[in-house]
Amino acid sequence: MWCSYCRRFSVEHAAIRFIKERLGWVRPKVRHPEQPDRWTLLILAAYAQLLLARGVVADSRLSWEKPLAVEKLTPYRVLRSFVTLMPLMGTPAAAPKPRGRSPGRPKGRLSGPARRYPAKKKAV
Repeated sequence: MWCSYCRRFSVEHAAIRFIKERLGWVRPKVRHPEQPDRWTLLILAAYAQLLLARGVVADSRLSWEKPLAVEKLTPYRVLRSFVTLMPLMGTPAAAPKPRGRSPGRPKGRLSGPARRYPAKKKAV
């Protein structure tokens, strides 16, 4: 029983660490309380996209890493080789069009710092 718990801990720790550090779960500076929920959904969608792209990308490994089978590629290895997939997929957006200069903020008007909300914490 304890061996399976140890394996589960390492898998969960690796996944959570990957999501927090590599996919930027802790980076956003939120202005509204609803934004962390949307950011979390965006991060989970990115993680799911990496899992789905495992069969399409080639294993981009470092010199000291062992080769892995396609179904065992880690999300970080997929992320490393995801760059080679992007030019093949293209983009639905049109090319940017040049525009004139924006008028900017009127003279004499200052906008203060954006309003920030404290992080929600669980009750003890």
